[in-house]
Amino acid sequence: MKKVLFIVNPISGGKSKRKIISLIEAFAAGSGVEATIRQSEYAGHATLLAKESDTDVVVAVGGDGTVSEVAQGLVGTGKALGIIPCGSGDGLALHLGISRRPERALRTLLDGTVQTIDYGLIDGRPFFCTTGVGLDAEVAWQFATSGKRGLWTYISLSWKIWQHFKPETYSIEVDGKTFTAPAVFVTVGNANQWGNQARITSLASLQDGLLNLTVVAPFKTIEIPVLATKLLDGRAHTSRRVQLETGRHIVIRRSQEGPAHFDGDPCMKGTEIVIDIVPAALKVVVPRNRKI
Repeated sequence: MKKVLFIVNPISGGKSKRKIISLIEAFAAGSGVEATIRQSEYAGHATLLAKESDTDVVVAVGGDGTVSEVAQGLVGTGKALGIIPCGSGDGLALHLGISRRPERALRTLLDGTVQTIDYGLIDGRPFFCTTGVGLDAEVAWQFATSGKRGLWTYISLSWKIWQHFKPETYSIEVDGKTFTAPAVFVTVGNANQWGNQARITSLASLQDGLLNLTVVAPFKTIEIPVLATKLLDGRAHTSRRVQLETGRHIVIRRSQEGPAHFDGDPCMKGTEIVIDIVPAALKVVVPRNRKI
């Protein structure tokens, strides 16, 4: 690794990036890496910067949305994605075993290895962590417009929306087989979590050429502590409220259009959402000996 572009999202996680930029500059000076630092200025800018880069590695400095934008610019280029996670969730970085401490994440760029991972497509648009519909999509939609960032904002919004949330019945097709189910969440994972170690698609692998579907059936408020514990310790798949499926081609059908999310970012989608896997298509820098 000789040349590295660091793309910094100045607003991710609601924190100043001045300290991280100083750490990057010190890292470059001490390692002999030819580093360029650019700050993204608008939605989609990170994708453009990554695509036009002539470096060996492009590092996303931000949260899952920043990582997703950078990764979209790297697909098909042969350049590797690095991550310094500093967002609200950092789901892909946590699955990959990349530390949320910038000093350690920078060290991974020197000591780690390059592996190749899958990515997903939602209606033809790339995603790298998770996508889905339901309560989490509604929360993502309101979180994006709240003007506040951080885990506690997300939790408080989730609780507020839960008070009046009504589950929907979905028709779901997985590799040609269709079933119908009422659900609070329908999440499709390339990686194993939403972020913050909330492993909603807990058995997902980034290298198996498969999407992992988690359908969470309606549950009572009193069940939330147990479900939350299972999410955080990687046992979501053991809950009686959870149905798991794996496949390469998934279609989610619902009665009306509404919010969806991909890699933490909300979007509006119609009554039919098509999700596919693209195997072994993106290079990433991960800690040495990390199984992903």
